[in-house]
Amino acid sequence: MLEAHRPSDWAYRLFVYGVGGLAILFMVAPVAVGLAMSFTSGQTLKFPPDGFSLRWYRALLDPEQSAPIHTAISHSLQIAVLAVVGTVLLAAPAAYGVTRLKPAASAAVEPLMLAPLVLPSLVYGLAALIASGRAGLSPSFGLVVLGHIVVFGPLMYRACAAITQRLDPSLEEASALLGVGQFRTFLRVTLPLMLPGIFAGMFLVFMQSLDNVSVTLFLADPRTTVLPLRMFQMIEESLDVRVAAISGLLIGTVFLCLLVSWRVLEPRRQH
Repeated sequence: MLEAHRPSDWAYRLFVYGVGGLAILFMVAPVAVGLAMSFTSGQTLKFPPDGFSLRWYRALLDPEQSAPIHTAISHSLQIAVLAVVGTVLLAAPAAYGVTRLKPAASAAVEPLMLAPLVLPSLVYGLAALIASGRAGLSPSFGLVVLGHIVVFGPLMYRACAAITQRLDPSLEEASALLGVGQFRTFLRVTLPLMLPGIFAGMFLVFMQSLDNVSVTLFLADPRTTVLPLRMFQMIEESLDVRVAAISGLLIGTVFLCLLVSWRVLEPRRQH
């Protein structure tokens, strides 16, 4: 006969499920409210919304009404894509190299790789602005991309390091015994095994770069308008409902990316 649950077990379950449920509600409720407001038929941001309409999504997609928003979206996407490419080229090989060092050397180097993730991005943005000014560099599109690579590179590094730490070194040794060089071994053996970590890092870097305000605020020139800053301006000026429509599109994009990632990575987990 199974033993009855003790009162302490029920208290533990109640605490864990209760706190967990409140945490999920705290995270999901604002998303649901923002999504609901994006379908309002009214003229301003309001909850509950005044009826159901797609008018603000149509206005958002209209090039004549939303040209500045489209420009900001284009800049944000370009910065995010370039940041992803930069972190893949720099942080992914770094993760592989650091995990192949001796334990003492790896423990000494890894905190340096993760330092930009610990430093508040607002502090880094201000410090980068001062340092670039001393070096004779003015705020620009390229400086924003470089700043995002430095700040979000640790996300790619950690995602890839979590994979490379579990790789079996005997696979590379077997490739070397068959006469394959180190570079071809990396391309044909190691890199395919690292792909789940690279894909996860790409997703994290892309979303963080797309949403970043602090680094872009300090390093962007007046012509480099990005989506988060444009959304703040729209809220300050008129509580434009198109901000909620943008949020709705971003929520849908994130959900789609998660779904695609799950479909792509699930077969690899099964094998």
